[in-house]
Amino acid sequence: MKSRTNVRWLTQLALLVAILLVLNYTPLGYLQIGPLSASLLTVPVAIGAMTMGPTAGAILGAVFGATSFLQAVEGKSAMSAALFSASPAGTFVVCVVARVLMGLCAAWIFRGLCKVLPKQQKFCCFAGALSAPVLNTVFFMGFLVLFFYHIDYVQNLAQTLGADNVFMFIVLLVGIQAVVEWVICCLVAGAVTLPVRKFLKLN
Repeated sequence: MKSRTNVRWLTQLALLVAILLVLNYTPLGYLQIGPLSASLLTVPVAIGAMTMGPTAGAILGAVFGATSFLQAVEGKSAMSAALFSASPAGTFVVCVVARVLMGLCAAWIFRGLCKVLPKQQKFCCFAGALSAPVLNTVFFMGFLVLFFYHIDYVQNLAQTLGADNVFMFIVLLVGIQAVVEWVICCLVAGAVTLPVRKFLKLN
């Protein structure tokens, strides 16, 4: 029985990793809403964290972060290239460590909610799903400010946005796009997790 459980866990993890990679390397991972491009990459991380636990959440977060770090190494965007040039180690923390913490903490938050509200599974699933993109924004921007707020690229970006302080810089940089990502992940991951958890309990 334990062997069967381990195989199922690894199979589920592999499936979510594959989905994550497909979303990352194809346009499927980004939803264009007018001028905004909302990322869906936190969705499989949130689903794994809630259906499989903290370890899976951390692994999926690491995969998400590794793809982001690889894009920074390759200089896929002006910002990622500037960050990597300033500090490869800091970029690793921003890209990878932030996402590992996101997956780990989302799983812990979901477990905590389930213990406190055992009869409110639907609420717990949607609240847990929302926690993933919110934590992604918090950790990513927190580490970005901690390691890179002083570099010329970020300072120029802050001036362009009209940000007078760190808080305004974060608000103006993430803007409406972050809120759209939070809503999408909450709805999609929450809706998927609820039936998946019911199925896993029956099998």
